[in-house]
This record gives sequence, C-alpha cells and structure tokens, in this order.
Amino acid sequence: MLIALTLFAGCGESVVSQSNEEPDPVVVDIPIAFIKRALPVDDDGNRVQTDLRRPSQFIPGAALFIKKRAAVSSEEINITDRVFLASDSDTQDPTDFASLQYDVKDLEVSYDGTRLLFAMRAPEIENADDDEQPTWNIWEYDLPSDTLRRIIASDIVAEAGEDISPVYLPDGRIVFSSTRQRTNQAILIDEGKAQYSGLEESLRVPASVLHVMNPNGTDITQISFNQSHDLDPLVLPNGKVLFTRWDQAVGDKGMHLYQMNPDGSQLEIMYGRHSHDFDGSNQHFIKSRTTPDEQVIVAVSEYQRTRLGGNFYRLNINDFIDNEAPVAANDSATGPGQIPALFNTIDTQSPLSPGGYVSSLYPLFDGSGRQLFTWSQCRVYAPASADDNPEERKILPCSQALLAEEGIEAAPELYGLWMYDPASNTQQVIAPPQEGFAYTEVVSMEQRIFPQDYVQDENYSNELAEQGLGRIHIRSIYDVSGEDITPMGIEVMANPALTSPQQRPIRFVRVVKSVSIPDDDIIDVERSDFGPSRNLLMREMIGYAMVEPDGSVMLDLPANVPLSLSFLNEAGMRVTPRHNNWIQLVPGEIKTCNGCHTRDSRLPHGRLDAEYPSINSGAPSTGGPHPGANPSLFADLGETMAQTRARIAGSAYPSADIIFEDVWTNPASDEVAESFSYAYGDMMTTIPISQSCAQTWTNLCRIVVNYPDHIQPLFELSRQTRDEQGMLVSDHTCVSCHSSSDTDGLTRVPAAQLDLTNQPSLDNADQLMGFRELLFNDVEVEVVEGVLLDKLVQAIDGNGNPIFETDDEGELILDTEGNPIPVLTTIRVRATARAGSAAASSAFFSPFTTGSHQGWLSKAELRLIAEWLDVGAQYYNNPFDTPQD
Repeated sequence: MLIALTLFAGCGESVVSQSNEEPDPVVVDIPIAFIKRALPVDDDGNRVQTDLRRPSQFIPGAALFIKKRAAVSSEEINITDRVFLASDSDTQDPTDFASLQYDVKDLEVSYDGTRLLFAMRAPEIENADDDEQPTWNIWEYDLPSDTLRRIIASDIVAEAGEDISPVYLPDGRIVFSSTRQRTNQAILIDEGKAQYSGLEESLRVPASVLHVMNPNGTDITQISFNQSHDLDPLVLPNGKVLFTRWDQAVGDKGMHLYQMNPDGSQLEIMYGRHSHDFDGSNQHFIKSRTTPDEQVIVAVSEYQRTRLGGNFYRLNINDFIDNEAPVAANDSATGPGQIPALFNTIDTQSPLSPGGYVSSLYPLFDGSGRQLFTWSQCRVYAPASADDNPEERKILPCSQALLAEEGIEAAPELYGLWMYDPASNTQQVIAPPQEGFAYTEVVSMEQRIFPQDYVQDENYSNELAEQGLGRIHIRSIYDVSGEDITPMGIEVMANPALTSPQQRPIRFVRVVKSVSIPDDDIIDVERSDFGPSRNLLMREMIGYAMVEPDGSVMLDLPANVPLSLSFLNEAGMRVTPRHNNWIQLVPGEIKTCNGCHTRDSRLPHGRLDAEYPSINSGAPSTGGPHPGANPSLFADLGETMAQTRARIAGSAYPSADIIFEDVWTNPASDEVAESFSYAYGDMMTTIPISQSCAQTWTNLCRIVVNYPDHIQPLFELSRQTRDEQGMLVSDHTCVSCHSSSDTDGLTRVPAAQLDLTNQPSLDNADQLMGFRELLFNDVEVEVVEGVLLDKLVQAIDGNGNPIFETDDEGELILDTEGNPIPVLTTIRVRATARAGSAAASSAFFSPFTTGSHQGWLSKAELRLIAEWLDVGAQYYNNPFDTPQD
C-alpha cells in the first residue's frame, strides 16, 4: 500500500502527517510531466533573482521529467538529458541532471494528452560572445513513441530568436513568444531601415512578441506588435488567444491580460489594468491557464524576486474586467473578480507566508476539481539558544506560535509536487521535496476538450488585405466609457444645423506609430537623441483625417504596426488625453471601437463584450440624411456619419496634410463653412515626409520630424520684407531677435530670454541651443561688461525676507564694512514649450495667434511645430538619422 504524505489540516497550513490512504486509481494512471531544477544560486551562494521583464533569462540546472503514474512510487524519468549527452551509450545519474547546465521552462500539454511542448536552452558556450550563445528553442516530446524533437529543425533558423512560451492551437499550429519580430523586421526594410529586433520600451532587452508556426517549424508569422513583451499565450475555449501584455507605452503600466484571434485580429484588453495592487505591492498577471469551468487561473508576481514561487488567483474574466469592475452587462456585481486559487494563507508581502509558496498550478479536467501544484510549505529555523551550533540549525514547519515569535527566521524554500482535493480539503504528495532541488512546473497528460477553431470575421476585407491595410471605425470619440461628454448631447453635436464646425471641440485625428529602437550592435542611440521625456521614445506619424460631427472616425491604416490615435482641435493640437496603448490591425481586419476612455477610469473599455452600449445609435433610418445634414450623404439605418461618408466617398485613407472640408452642412438651409488646409506643400523649409507621400498617401508613408532637420530651420528662415528700393522694412526672422548677439556682433540678452540659434547648447553639446531653450527650464541672463552671465538677485525666504550668509552657529557673516553678506540666487525662466502637448505650450503659440507675432509663422509651420510637440518633441524620430561617431 502506498504511503502518502497528506495535509489533514486546512489547506495551506503547515502540519504535514503521513496517511495510509489508497490514492485514487484514476488519478494515479494519469501521466504527469514536470520540471525539476537545482535551486538557482550565484557564485556567492545567493539565490538568483528572476525578472519578468527579462523573459529570456537563462538559469541553468533544470530538466523535464515524467511520471507514468501520479504517485510517489512512480519513477521520475528524465526526458531531456538525452539531448545533451555525448552519445546514446552515455549514462547519466538522474540526480545529477543539473551538471549538464541547460534550462527548461514553459511546459504545455496537447489537448489529446499525448505530447508536450516546452522551451529549452542549451548550456553556455565557454568564451563565446553573447551573439554566439545558444538561444531558447521550442521542443516537443511525444509520449507514445518516447521521442523528442526540436520544432524548428534548422540550426540557423532555430537560433534566429529567443523562442519561449509555446502553446498548441486547435489546428495543430503553435503560438509562442519570440524576439524574432519577423513581420516588424520586414516592414523596417520597406521603410528603408536596417533589419533588427526592436528593444522593449525600457530599452533593456529585445521585445518578445507572439508568433505562430506550423507543427514542423515552418511559416513563422508574427501576430502581435506590442513594443514591449507579449508573453504566456493560452488558447481559451472559444479559440481566442489570452496572453500577458507588458503595457509600457509612455511609461510602465504593468503586465495584464489581453486577448486576440490566432491571426492577431480583434486585439483587446481582457483583465487586470487596474488590479495590480495586492496589499500595497505591485503584482503582475502571468502564466495563465483555463479551468474546466472556463475560468482562468494566473500566477501573480512582482517583477523581481528571489523566490521560485508566489501565489495564484482564479479570475472571473467572463463577468469582470478588473477585480472590482464588472462588465457592463453585469454592472451590479460587487466582486471580487479575483480570489486565491488554492490557499487563503499565502502572503507574498511578508517575510513569512503561513501558507507557503506555490510555483505552478494545473487543474485536472476529470470533473473532480483537483489540482496539481508545486509547493513549498512555510518553514522556519527553530528559535536559537545559546547552546545551538549555527551550522546545525533545526528547521521546523510553521505554526502560529512560531510565527508569533520575535526574530523568527524563514528557512529555505523546499518545493515538492502535490495534488489538492477540494472535496476532502486535503493535499497529497506526488513527489516529496528534496533539499537543494525544486519542482517548478507541472502538467497532467490527460485529454481535455479542444478549443473552438478560429473562424475569420465576416467583416474581413480582401480588398484591404491586398493593400496591406486594416480599417478602424470609432463610433464616437465623445463616448467615454459609455458616457456622453458633449455639453448638449450627441444628437445636438452631430446635427450640422445645430452645431457649426467651429463649435465642435474635436476636428481631426492624428495617427501615430511607434518607432522600434535598435540595440547598440545595430546603431548607437544616445539619451540626447530622444526628447525631454525618454518615455516617449521616438514616434512617426501615419497621417490625418477629419472627425465627423457625431465624433465618428473611419480610417484605413497600415496593418501589422503599433498605432495610437490623437484627437485634435482646429489648430491641429491634441486636446484629449494621450492614447497610451498600442493598437494593431491585421491585413483585411475591420475593427470597431465605441469610443474613448480616461486613464484612471475603472469603467469597462477596450473590450467590446464588456462595454456599455455606444452613445451613438447612428442614422435613424435608411435612405435619408443624418439629422440636419446634407441630403446628398444618404445614410443606412444605424450608420455613423463616418460609415456613411466612407460608403459614398470610397476609401478612407489618411492624408499627410490636415484638411477640412464641410461636407455635412446642408447648403440649402445653412452656410457652408470655409475649407482650409495645413499643407506641407505650403512650407519653405524641408518637409518631414517624402514628396511622393506628400502628394499620394500609401501604407508605407511616414511623417518623421527631427528637430535639427525640420524645426530649427523654421527659426533660421529669412522672414524679411523690403520695399521697392530694396530697403529693409521689417525682419521677422526668429533668430534676428532670439539670439545672444546683434547684427554687429555685440552681445545682448535674447528676446524673451529665448535663444533659438543653432549653436551647440552649453547644457548639452549634443543638442542645439534652440532645442534646449524651448523645452527646458533655464535661468535669466544679463550682459555684464560685454559678457552674458546668469543674473543674480538676493534670495528671500518663504516669508519674503532677504537671506544673508551665516556661519555654522547661525550668526551673520559680515563684509569688511560690517554689513551682512546677501545670499545670491538665479531667476528661473520656465520652458517656453512643453514636450508632449502643444495645447499646453501657450507661451510659445500665443504670440503667433493673439499676440505681437501674428502672421510671422504660417499655419502650416505652426502645425508642424504642434505635431512635433504633441508626439514628444524628440530631437530625432528616426534612429538612423542620429549622428554616429
């Protein structure tokens, strides 16, 4: 009879006793697979710290095992050592697998229970350069034939990226995360750049994003285009792919759950944007798995930790988008949306966790509710006494009494392999823990229901696909998480007879694309090449379009690139919060959004099945115009104005220029507003787009604004006017006044303390004076004996009293005449413009719109400066335009 260790107390408590119970024969006959590793320590014996943000981290000393039966007595069979042994005749002590120094992770089982997928990395090559070291590869083990193969047979192709987190799709293909960035690299070539894998947005390591491939490793296709990591894919019962996305656009917002179709279409957030706070600690959602009742269990973890384990939670993703945020159809639910998946006593924030730590969790699909898990119980060193030998400290299981002792110290983790049975509220050991080793992942090789096959959306467009485009349709940008934010209601805003174009706060949309940043093996990009905010990195613009009176937008945009949208006023300045998540479209996709959301809103947004109904119900009937609109634009029932216009006018491409045409006002009853444009063709300096794209937009057109090439020349362009005799009448050239010397070469204070010249900055020689003076706070200067110096004035305290120099005892220090010596300080001059917001840069724009400089810069020039500021005021927006030594 099998002797099994069983927890009789409540699960997660720390009293382990022996039981002679006969295990369930059904469970025993299920093969299980697991990863076992030597406890990772560095050369000094300290535990190795893992980092979720470095998914390709290599920690040698692991191996993949199977047990043919889920029982202690079943042999642990190592199935990966064979890859690294010199020949079939070699023998290897199964307890010495760690000496081979390879690594294994990301274990997944096929739906029929016969095959395993996992990621494995070969040992380090001594004295080899980083680019010559092995990479993570995807492997498959077939249980019936006991065969092991690398999915990608070719060494060259296999080593072309770090491949991790493999999962079977229902059709047999494999979805996985990789740094290959296959499609992104192809598009870089089309854009005239070098091929490379872009770094994630904190610029530490290449971004690892989702790809699919055939079972034989061919036809590798990139399906996600995040600029940071997309990890841990999981196929949901409905056939969609759930995965962990690291949202880092304009700052780190954490790792939460997204979903999309297996071709990359219909990307949307699924859960967790506002659910990272676990008792004051920022935790992230990783390693998702589905449960038999179609819920999801996830591991939650801080970015960095030295523990192998933590805690798991069960998420109700069908009814919640966040822990305390139900979907709109269930908005009376109070939650929580997430509960501990195993023990209520696990505490990852305290030095000691009464419930221990769990490093993996796998639900059985036999209807029993049982779960396999790898677990380290809570252990402490026995309270010390004067007679204790420090090298022979006794380790005890935690108890309430021990945990209450002052100075009690945690003992090293000890992970075994267990099965939890909710019916009896007990856990049974499958593989006892061993000092110096840990069981870190486990799966059951049992059959489970195949997910549904993906069926292409009925709105898929072959015409768009052939052009490399997708279509985005926003029903109304005045819809913020289901709330109508217009002052008089959407019906009034949308009616051209009631609201003129000039009265509409939002007139245009700007489409922005992220720029992938290469590592320094490709090109050196310095900190000074970015803008004042490094979080904004580099940005290109795809183009512009009008926002219709009802706030709707329909645009055909480049597929397979990371995009964001900005909504602008009549002057072309962003007036809504920045869109801080990357949108993607696959070729032929038609994506619909109800509207917008605010950063801190807890209301559902970005997930269509969770949102409140759109505030824009569209046209009230078929065959007639939208209310109050031009009858030549006849609508179909329910159409937004953008849908109507696109149906009648045809394609909905963006434009390089900002163009307004009042197509909606009924000329028979109301005055049609005057058309206008802010066109690059009206400029006298170098434009930030190719001449061909300025005339005809294609999916490869990019607007790339570099400060030295496109903004600085505006300040140097001659703006003199002369009379018929050639005499100078006026000189509105920017640097004529905004410079530190006059036409005679004499030193002066630049007008408004703003020097816009092209001299190297004294603060950063890699940037021009004009760039620094526009965007960074400075101090007031004055001319002293022909030299420009910082102006000094006497400092005052918070009450307005002058401050004088004092000694260490607080006594006044007097000069030779017996007078106190004043403390001098500089006078702060605020930056004239604000990186990231043209609308917040009124100190720069106001003189040109309502002040003394009206008409000195053209509207096209002001538009160029506004778009440059809005996207981040970068010094360069193309890494390959940056100067190289």
